[in-house]
Amino acid sequence: MPILGTIIKSAIDIRSRIPGRKNIYKQQVKQLHKLITKAMFTDFGTQFKFSELSVQEDPVKAFQKLVPLYDYQSIFDTWWHRALKGEKNVCWPGKINYFALSSGTSESSSKHIPVTKAMIRSIQRGTMKQILSTKHFNFKKSQFETEVLFVGGSTNLNFNGTYFSGDLSGITTGTQPRWFQNFTLPGPNIRSLANWENKLQEIVDNAKKWNVGFICGVPAWIQILFERIIKHYDLKTIHDIWPNLVIFVHGGVAIHPYKKSIDALCGKPLIYLDTYMASEGFLAYQERPNEQQGMKLITDNKMFFEFIPFTEDNFDGDGNLKPNPQVLNITEVELDKDYAVVISNCAGAWRYVIGDTVRFTDLARCEVIVSGRTKHFLSLCGEHLSVDNMNQAIKLVSEEMNIHINEYSVVGVSHEGLFAHHWYVGIDGKVDEEQLKEKLDAHLKILNDDYAVERKHALKDVIITVLPNRAFIDFLASKNKLGGQSKFPRVLKGKHLNEWLAFLENDKTHNS
Repeated sequence: MPILGTIIKSAIDIRSRIPGRKNIYKQQVKQLHKLITKAMFTDFGTQFKFSELSVQEDPVKAFQKLVPLYDYQSIFDTWWHRALKGEKNVCWPGKINYFALSSGTSESSSKHIPVTKAMIRSIQRGTMKQILSTKHFNFKKSQFETEVLFVGGSTNLNFNGTYFSGDLSGITTGTQPRWFQNFTLPGPNIRSLANWENKLQEIVDNAKKWNVGFICGVPAWIQILFERIIKHYDLKTIHDIWPNLVIFVHGGVAIHPYKKSIDALCGKPLIYLDTYMASEGFLAYQERPNEQQGMKLITDNKMFFEFIPFTEDNFDGDGNLKPNPQVLNITEVELDKDYAVVISNCAGAWRYVIGDTVRFTDLARCEVIVSGRTKHFLSLCGEHLSVDNMNQAIKLVSEEMNIHINEYSVVGVSHEGLFAHHWYVGIDGKVDEEQLKEKLDAHLKILNDDYAVERKHALKDVIITVLPNRAFIDFLASKNKLGGQSKFPRVLKGKHLNEWLAFLENDKTHNS
């Protein structure tokens, strides 16, 4: 690790002397040109005349005119299913050997997202960009001689004779050179374990041998890991075993519901850095050491971005895209408005609506926060409640009531001829449910004007069910969803809601 630390420190010093590029739009046009040129002779490129697009005066407008928008089902049914069967040159040159399985918060079963060698290199470049961004933190050289612990999916991928499949983190880590894997923790042998419980236990057993300075993973699993290490070694805090732990790079879900619990397990403050890593690639990272800052979109790394305003003009009440929506490029977006993200990338995703919504917090820096999912919001009667609203309210209530709320989910229900929101909230210990309800409702009224209006009219009540945090983890386990990238959906609808209600009905231990 000292050798790797020296390399990284030198790279950061060089990076800090390189001036930033000013024209983001030119960067994006350049990326689009590279993508369509590379895919020109694929079946997709042939059908949509990429050879003509590459010489257009305005390739962006021509691209948007010729190529339709796709959601997962439409692009899979039309194109990706052929690549899944082993066909070559469908949407990207060559054969697709890897497919990332989605984390399972969507309404459908696990999605198969193509991962190419070019995408793996793109993700590795994104990771290095985030490492280099730590030039802003003024770390001592010794900090880069500590070790990096990645708590992610198994590198032991499934192979069906045609392609490998698994968590994206497992694919990207498993395809790294063996020498590089040896520089990061928990090492190839532990990283390859498919059983999540066994992997956690191996990390716990080896924790005392390591000098961890950076840790990366989904917040819920990092919290569980810290708790197990502290219990196993009879410690007061995680810093009793890892005194040089400084940075927690997290992703997958917002940190707000977990931060108070994780802070309580630490002996000194951590720097929390958000990362926007989807199954479709590395989209953004937080480069400034302030948790209030957004994440910088990576606009020069084999991905072209478009944005659809998340409004009733463009999406129906279930979050489905309406015909002929308004689509904006990166120079046309505005601050503090929600946009559905559309990407074209180096793995054969073309004008693909990935299902996330973002909100720009700084246009000059091209920084965003992930505000929710197109289908994970509540608008039964016009309240337009986003996941970001929910996260903020949970954070404020936790601070006011001095409680830890790690997991929660919200359901829209019929109530007294109109509507209500039913919250399932994870709290270990006793809590005044009526007070929790009143404070949560009050904060949401302040955070969301539409919610405040509808609470006087069609949204008649807020219902609270308090459960132990373990209930949410046990539900994921019952669906075989334990793992580094799995997380509980913040809004439950349809199939997932029915499965959740059946789980609670059958498992009385969480209701006693």
